[in-house]
Amino acid sequence: MLTLGCTTAAVGQAAPATVDGRIEHLKPGEFLWAPQIAPAGPVTVIVSLKTQRAYAYRNGVPIGVSTISSGTPDHATPTGVFTVLQKDVDHVSNVYADAPMPFMQRLTWGGIAMHAGNLPGYPASHGCIRLPRAFAALLYRITRLGMTVVITDDAAVPVAVPTPPLLSGAAEPSATPFVWRPDRARTGPVSIVVSGRDRRLIVLRNGVEIGSSAIAIDGPVTATEAFTLGRKDAGGAHWLRLPLPGQAPDAGTELSPEEAAKGHLPPGFGELLDSVLTPGTTLLVTRDTLKDSGTGAPVTVIAPDGP
Repeated sequence: MLTLGCTTAAVGQAAPATVDGRIEHLKPGEFLWAPQIAPAGPVTVIVSLKTQRAYAYRNGVPIGVSTISSGTPDHATPTGVFTVLQKDVDHVSNVYADAPMPFMQRLTWGGIAMHAGNLPGYPASHGCIRLPRAFAALLYRITRLGMTVVITDDAAVPVAVPTPPLLSGAAEPSATPFVWRPDRARTGPVSIVVSGRDRRLIVLRNGVEIGSSAIAIDGPVTATEAFTLGRKDAGGAHWLRLPLPGQAPDAGTELSPEEAAKGHLPPGFGELLDSVLTPGTTLLVTRDTLKDSGTGAPVTVIAPDGP
């Protein structure tokens, strides 16, 4: 077992003591932190409402886990895939009577964020994800705008998978022409959303649509899948699966029927798409239309709108 630093949320405390801790033994306000395991790379955070834990990954490697306090049943924390829209070290709430929200990382413009706060050992917030103050500060230092945050009802954590097949298929000569306008947003995090129902792909950078295309898919898309790009090298793109609410982690190497499906893009579009892929890029494949979340449990797939 790895040796990690275990700390409580006390303000102004000494450096963390080194312990051989287990995640399930963490008490409210405690966390484990070992950033030296992966010194560099894109950061992803998985929040499990079921276990009241937040897991921090860098370059696909777990570097920290913390206890949390999420929303009460009357003010439930939404589940789904989010990006960090805003960061503020000394934020105060403009919704809840100027309540302090140190090391705030906003996930929605409707008031959901990760921030330092009180951790009583059970869900107690108005929907935000409260973190131990020391952990919130450490996490704040290594994140950037556009970082992927997944909030799930399950205890699932990311596992490495091959390049998502919907991006690896050969071009379809008869496909509908595409739109490519990277000048609409020249910088910022990139997100890709594919609708199995619409047979359509859209590319957003910094929350602005910079491209769209028809996509032909061999086989049905029966579930929503999420991926984040870990790195690109001579061997190609290396992606991490982000399990969504109700999905278990893939413990084996066998591809599911959804992963085995192939996508076919118009000639030339695949090369343009590859040119904007960087570590941290998020890919969301949904069976629903891009204009309607469809039936079933609501899952947020992207929130680009401003305040």
